[in-house]
Amino acid sequence: MESGTQGRPYNQVARAAAQQRTRDALLDAAEAEFFGGGWEQASLEAMAATAGVTKQTLLRHFVSKDGLLEQAVLRGYTRVRDQRWAAPVDDVAGAVDNLLDHYEDMGERAMRMSSLDGRGDAIAEVGLRARKLHYDWVEHAFGRRLDGLGSEPRARCRAALIALCDVQSWWLLSHDLGLTRAEVRATLVQAIERLTEEQT
Repeated sequence: MESGTQGRPYNQVARAAAQQRTRDALLDAAEAEFFGGGWEQASLEAMAATAGVTKQTLLRHFVSKDGLLEQAVLRGYTRVRDQRWAAPVDDVAGAVDNLLDHYEDMGERAMRMSSLDGRGDAIAEVGLRARKLHYDWVEHAFGRRLDGLGSEPRARCRAALIALCDVQSWWLLSHDLGLTRAEVRATLVQAIERLTEEQT
């Protein structure tokens, strides 16, 4: 009786750890399908098999395909937000370094995701969240440089910063134009500093 009582907390911890591993494996499978461009065609059975579980187990954890995507997006959103919010405030070069670290890690995925806009409510929600995070990051990184501006000049400058720092601007500079990271960094730092200095 006593040994059984002592073993129960251990069993509960082990069970919780196993459940988390299963969730993580299912979320990994969902991310791979989504960012690989095959989300709409992906079946629950195939994703469950990739994670090494049954469809019933997947549904027990996430209820539906959209539920699985929502949780995968939330996990990814949290990771991205944590990384992006490590950017220093009112430090253009430091913020650009943070941005380039993120795009070099996740930029291709983000470009694929943008090409899926308009293909279902769940995917549209992913895009909305990503854009909101990017807009909020611009405020986090550069908002102090815009303090003191009137509402209209501030809105114009903020819009320009959002465009300059967008993943598509990074893609254009680094892939279409073939600039090195150092060249992309110098280009963005110069453009952001000139833009914000002109407004102050």
